[in-house]
Amino acid sequence: MTSRERVLKALSFQEPDRIPIHDSPWAATIERWWGEGLPKDVAPEEFFGYEIVSFGSDTTPMFPIRVLHENDEYIVETTEFGGVRRNHKDFSTTPEIIDYPCKSRADWERIKPRLTPGPHRVDWEGKGLNIYEAEEPPRPASDRVPWYRGLEGCRRARADGKFVCYSAAIGYDKIQSYVATERLLMAIIEEPEWVIDMYETDAELALAQYEVMVQGGFEFDGAFLYCDLGYRNGLLFSPKHFEQQLHPVFKRVFGYFNERNLPVILHSCGNVKQLIPYFIEEGLRCLQPLEVKAGMDVVALKQEFGRELCFMGGIDVRAMADPNPTAIEEEIKRKIPVAMKGGGYIYHSDHSVPINVSFQQYQRTLELVRRYGKY
Repeated sequence: MTSRERVLKALSFQEPDRIPIHDSPWAATIERWWGEGLPKDVAPEEFFGYEIVSFGSDTTPMFPIRVLHENDEYIVETTEFGGVRRNHKDFSTTPEIIDYPCKSRADWERIKPRLTPGPHRVDWEGKGLNIYEAEEPPRPASDRVPWYRGLEGCRRARADGKFVCYSAAIGYDKIQSYVATERLLMAIIEEPEWVIDMYETDAELALAQYEVMVQGGFEFDGAFLYCDLGYRNGLLFSPKHFEQQLHPVFKRVFGYFNERNLPVILHSCGNVKQLIPYFIEEGLRCLQPLEVKAGMDVVALKQEFGRELCFMGGIDVRAMADPNPTAIEEEIKRKIPVAMKGGGYIYHSDHSVPINVSFQQYQRTLELVRRYGKY
């Protein structure tokens, strides 16, 4: 059974030969694993047998990136959104946001004309889109063996039987790249028309870029969309404001892909359980990553929503990193047999694999996933 067949069965609430496997190790984690036995001459995704490959477009305003300051530890630069951030030189952590491009709707209106679709937003050759002001980007060149990149990479992924997704960040989390969180939350209450315009404009660009890529030769099996909506204790804003402002946008976007027989996977961190009924109404097929520390229990979610929604993730990375090897086995043994019953489950960590998980611990995790994930 190919990865495409396996993932499609799982997303159709059917039981394949085993659960599909996908994951997201940090770049710093991969570097650690190289020193612990992970081969450098094989793409990590291929070595671990990941089954989903994603391709997307640049849906930012594409402002040129300029380096403002750097020292031995940090680099300060402008962003493609028009803001300013400070980051570690190895880009291994979440950056510090120093300034945002949109402090008012007038700022947004000045940026909007840059959000026009086109082939220039697509990495056709798999070499990256260099929008740095200098000829060479200051970021260190990656030593990682490329997996699938560009149009030819998409064709190879399909020939290899991978499940190929169109990927895009949309909605609230994407708009936080334009507007500071506190300012955006106030706008949700006081300036809803502006917020809706940002959501709709960004979503329109994401859908238009899908068309550009398909017309250029890309072929997709599904859509993998990203929008963080929760934190450890609940939603980032009220369900009422989600229903009024973002729910119609999600309904349109998910419906667009469903009309093309492309199941939608949504990445949304934190505790988003309150939004699941909305997700189901919108036509979402699968929710990822189910953060355990935020209270997202895949067993309980499967029992409550498993006939209407598929799940991806929910395996606690803290159990992976536990020095007691029984911790991760108990985690997998308790969850996977329930989550996989009747299809509708894809393995993934409950967010991404951090640097405190050793190569040996991660290999054991995947061995256990394959053992307990057989039908």
